[in-house]
Amino acid sequence: MEMIELAARRAGFALDGSQLAAARRLTALGEALTRRRRLLGRAGPVRGLYLWGPVGRGKSWLADTFYESLELRHKHRVHFHEFFREFHTAYARHRGDRAASDLAVAELLGDCRFLYFDEFHVHDPGDAMMIGRVLRSLVDRRTTLLATSNYRPAELLPDPVHHPLFEPAIALLEGHLDAVEVAGPRDHRAARRPGAVRTGFERGGFLRPGTEEQFAAAGLRVPGPAERESLTVRGRGIAARAVRGDLVWFDFHELCSTPTSTLDYLDLADRFGSWVLSGLPRLGPGHRDAAQRFANLVDVLCDRGVRLHLAAEAPPAECLGGGALPLDLDRTVSRLGLLPDLAAPEGSKTPAGA
Repeated sequence: MEMIELAARRAGFALDGSQLAAARRLTALGEALTRRRRLLGRAGPVRGLYLWGPVGRGKSWLADTFYESLELRHKHRVHFHEFFREFHTAYARHRGDRAASDLAVAELLGDCRFLYFDEFHVHDPGDAMMIGRVLRSLVDRRTTLLATSNYRPAELLPDPVHHPLFEPAIALLEGHLDAVEVAGPRDHRAARRPGAVRTGFERGGFLRPGTEEQFAAAGLRVPGPAERESLTVRGRGIAARAVRGDLVWFDFHELCSTPTSTLDYLDLADRFGSWVLSGLPRLGPGHRDAAQRFANLVDVLCDRGVRLHLAAEAPPAECLGGGALPLDLDRTVSRLGLLPDLAAPEGSKTPAGA
């Protein structure tokens, strides 16, 4: 507890009441894990924690700080997207075996007894079935879980058509983890402290509406037709407006309104450290799938520290504020708020490429 409070003071803020309550639960979890280690595994499995709540309330910061201080050899931290990319690959190697999920988890985690999943969320029904198998494997291995999410467990896979598919996995989560809400009054991501070090993601910018003059002011040249290129990703082509060394430029509709996946974005983030995405419109009910892909893309780029310049026709909250869109776009709006707002030069009217 004192360690987390000290880390907060060093970072220049004091824990609010909600964060203090979560810190106490994390401290108790750490004590239980180290006690089990001293008993050489003879103790029963330790119940995990599931920290959930609105964006920017410090869930990941608390969990990261706790993880770094935890004196435990067999621990592992992974972002949810990253783990399932690795899991899909490992699962394919064991596909012919009835215990393929168990074998894939064992291959990825080895002797891990404490696993920290950051940004736990489920939207795709196909992924939901796979996640359920992974959770069952982890429970059978007596692995203690720590997870952060914007959803309480019962709200995962929120689409009412598919939600029943995930109910067995929700029962596993609720049976083996204590859900702790972190919902203080302040969005710490929005209240950025002066002089704070910017991540790679934050070294990009938000351009509205995305004119040639605006791109030029950001040091970017708008691609011509001759620069179009098809990138091979996971065995198929994805159209890019330009590829210039470490920089890739995509059109929103060509990337997010086509059946691309989070696994595609992870592979592309491995290849390119600087991205430009142009043409984000105001999204409405007819853009639900594209909005979800865009949210997943922003998650990947932000978590990887990939520099992003995003051109849109309106501020993030307006672009992502349409009805019938995915429920967790507030996280996307919060993350886009980290991008410097690069105002259009006076008199600029026409978006580049329009």
